[in-house]
Amino acid sequence: MNHDESRALYDRALSVLAGGVNSSVRATQPYPFFVERGDGAHVIDADGNRYVDYVMGYGPLLYGHDAPEPVQSAVQKHAAAGPMYGAPTEIEVEHAEFVARHVPSVEMLRFVNSGTEATVSAVRLARGVTGRDKIVVMQGGYHGAQESTLVEGGPGGAKPSTPGIPSSFADHTIPVPFNDEETVREVFEEHGEDIAAVLTEPILANTGIVHPVDGYLEALRDVTEDHGALLIFDEVITGFRVGGLQCAQGKFGVTPDLTTFGKIIGGGFPVGAVGGKAELVEQFTPGGDVFQSGTFSGHPVTMAAGHEYLKYAAENDVYGHVNRLGEKLRAGITDILEDQAPEYTVVGTDSMFKTVFTRHGAAERADACADGCAQVESCPNYDACPKTGADVSNAETDRWERVFWQEMKDHGVFLTANQFESQFVSYAHTDEDIEETLEAYKAAL
Repeated sequence: MNHDESRALYDRALSVLAGGVNSSVRATQPYPFFVERGDGAHVIDADGNRYVDYVMGYGPLLYGHDAPEPVQSAVQKHAAAGPMYGAPTEIEVEHAEFVARHVPSVEMLRFVNSGTEATVSAVRLARGVTGRDKIVVMQGGYHGAQESTLVEGGPGGAKPSTPGIPSSFADHTIPVPFNDEETVREVFEEHGEDIAAVLTEPILANTGIVHPVDGYLEALRDVTEDHGALLIFDEVITGFRVGGLQCAQGKFGVTPDLTTFGKIIGGGFPVGAVGGKAELVEQFTPGGDVFQSGTFSGHPVTMAAGHEYLKYAAENDVYGHVNRLGEKLRAGITDILEDQAPEYTVVGTDSMFKTVFTRHGAAERADACADGCAQVESCPNYDACPKTGADVSNAETDRWERVFWQEMKDHGVFLTANQFESQFVSYAHTDEDIEETLEAYKAAL
């Protein structure tokens, strides 16, 4: 493939954009290809190269790059009526009603503009309503670029994971290993009266996709209730991807106090939301005392796109299609790994997937894990499959970005550029796309 135009664009970008990109995950080596346009399940770069796309904007593009006609019509209608007003509109009410009708934890919402803003607001709300300062997060979990969660360390002490954050922020954050119920209970025994909330993704979706072991989410629900703390599910990635319209909390049958959203609920436009029990969410200003505000929150074009996105999924067999293809893809990759790289682990569920380059995997899986690790205790690979963020970090992460991602790109498949980010199947993908992708995996591995 020729990438001369992308290289030239990157050279220009380096002069005017920090690192040549506007999000660090886009800075692939030796330089990123620049996308010119999308076409269904594909993207075409500035040099005319065509790729099967599984990045899908890091999740929001449930329908690929050609949104259904009702979505496009709604966007055009609301954009033509005026971009925004600084006043409420009916469409934000309709969208909130739809989300509240389908997601188990949601009685009331506050729309914001990004997943980061949603988790920032949820943490502030939890602290405000409980009068406590500490939050518990999962090691390797990601909740956006916010000071309270950009930490590293363990229960015995945390520190900021990036320059620019005062160490005092980390004093109020307690990182624990995902899937470690014993450590969570010990933390609550020591700090329970000071903990405002446990903030976790129901699946670690930003860290190679790590499933909860049986009973773990239920344990978080129990321990938070016992100590008067809140349970917050970050469903910015899993929301309306895992579990269909009920999200991951519906799939796992565990209802949090608050849920954060992003991605699909904006139909590909910038969005976030905090939802949960009305008695909690109504504590945001102006109804309560916890300040939260934003000029672009509830933007009518975004609300219209997100509302039609979800309505279309409710009225058509969208999840049946994407989940079937996701299962077919994961099962196919699992078969390839058994022949070519049995130590590696396929992870994911519904329309999400990833291959983790684990170093010490088993050569066989249980039937229940035939299309991706589901943390089934009877599986021969159970002890070797990733249980925590650290397990994924200990994989051959450099091999993914330095070798594998490059090989897949050369075979016309666009994957997320590091070992940690999730990948996604869309409604635009076909069985032929899956077969083409599996052939690329065979060649690249």
